[in-house]
Amino acid sequence: MRSSRSDRAVVAIFLCLAFLWTLALSASPKLHQRVHRDANRADHVCAVTMVASGNYDHSPTVPLVGVPNLVDQSSLIPALTPQWVEPLFLVAGIFEHAPPALV
Repeated sequence: MRSSRSDRAVVAIFLCLAFLWTLALSASPKLHQRVHRDANRADHVCAVTMVASGNYDHSPTVPLVGVPNLVDQSSLIPALTPQWVEPLFLVAGIFEHAPPALV
């Protein structure tokens, strides 16, 4: 049980340090060029360039072709008619008495 916690802690610390290193490289282009020789090229893609650009998975939005026509459905609602419903508490009057006593 303890080894599982320590393993998780080591992995969490490693991931935090890797992300902080990525942030440091994205803030310093000269340091990024020292790590990657081709960092100044336009087609260079790595975690640092993704963090620097601000998006990880770029999927452009679908262009809106046309606005859908709104359908007027209010004319299809039938006219409401009142209907009397018998109150439930009048039917439940049989439960107001106690059970019969044993004599």
